[in-house]
Amino acid sequence: MMHSRRRAPNNFTYISPCVKYMIFLLNFIFWLFGGLLIGIGLYAFLDKWESTGLVKVETVYDVILNISLVLVITGAVVFIVSFAGCVGALRENTCLLKFYSLCLLIFFLLEMVIAIMGFVFPHTMQSTFEESFTDKIIQSYREDPDLQNLIDFVQMEFQCCGLSSDGYTDWSNNDYFNCSSPSVSERCGVPFSCCINTSTITGNLINIMCGYKAQELTVAEASKKVWTSGCIEVVRLWAERNLYTIAGVALGIALSQLLVINLAKTLEGQIELQKSRWNS
Repeated sequence: MMHSRRRAPNNFTYISPCVKYMIFLLNFIFWLFGGLLIGIGLYAFLDKWESTGLVKVETVYDVILNISLVLVITGAVVFIVSFAGCVGALRENTCLLKFYSLCLLIFFLLEMVIAIMGFVFPHTMQSTFEESFTDKIIQSYREDPDLQNLIDFVQMEFQCCGLSSDGYTDWSNNDYFNCSSPSVSERCGVPFSCCINTSTITGNLINIMCGYKAQELTVAEASKKVWTSGCIEVVRLWAERNLYTIAGVALGIALSQLLVINLAKTLEGQIELQKSRWNS
């Protein structure tokens, strides 16, 4: 009995296995997710390179608007941070845990700044985005297949055309759809994804000519065949209509991040206590 009483304190640990392995499991899942994003991004990048033979990365705008590169960069950040959380928890390394919790805190603060700016100054954010990205995105429509697919999806899903408050006339900034384009079928037109009805007469195929000469029409005339409102304004109005749902999701994500940060700091404190016990 005396022997067992002496050994009990030596086997005691301040480190909670529940906290330790919860952090490890959560970050292991995100580590796999980060690797998946990197894989998808690299595949899309290489596929684009093989199909076009040229990937333009000269300015910050080129990187931001290159979806494959954004996936690779996002995946790399998630991969590195979650790897630090995994190894830091499993190996009880306080340096890695401090790096991990600091990264999460930075992400959280950036998200809060963006959310507050979007909520308090929605029109300012909208106009800033329009001034910075509208022309670049419209001009890159045919140059980047991934961006083209994304624009087509957004225009069809939100029933909009173009990006800015100019709506469907934004497409005059695209080399293929402006009124001086050498393409007879697309000159002064808009992409098929702007059309109210994209189907052919038989309904089996997409009518890529449905936006023919739409830019030459007045808003009243064009509204009979294509969506005329810009996507940024439509998306902003959609966000306002679904504000409580979006706020609930954002709050859930923010609380989850704070919970993980708290778990990481708790584990750091437990490791420090255990080290001080060993040293004493």
